[in-house]
Amino acid sequence: MRELAAALAQRVRPGDVITIRGALGSGKTAFVGGLAAALVGGDPATSPTFTFRQRYGTRDLLVEHLDLYRVEDESDLLELGLEEAFGPNVVTVIEWPERAPSLAGKPAWRVEIVGCGDAAREVTIAPGA
Repeated sequence: MRELAAALAQRVRPGDVITIRGALGSGKTAFVGGLAAALVGGDPATSPTFTFRQRYGTRDLLVEHLDLYRVEDESDLLELGLEEAFGPNVVTVIEWPERAPSLAGKPAWRVEIVGCGDAAREVTIAPGA
């Protein structure tokens, strides 16, 4: 996952939004960790499932990692202030984007991971629409 993410990092630009879909345990957070390490260096990413948001990097370039797994309704987002996770010097990565489609908008990149646990993974990376 980390190698695939590092390859994508070469094509990502500040301001891009990346959505990642996959089952629990499919490797979404590992993918984000590889992306963040390639873009801004540092420690591996951790899942923000209970905090909804993690930030990596510096003011020059930030990677905002949003995990929307616990979002039950898009109206919940108003209280979380997640709109601050987007900007011209930010790469925003959203796990579970289907939980809040209006937040993701039109992503620059879409990642889909099929398979979880001990199963092999099939990863599709495509430009967004």
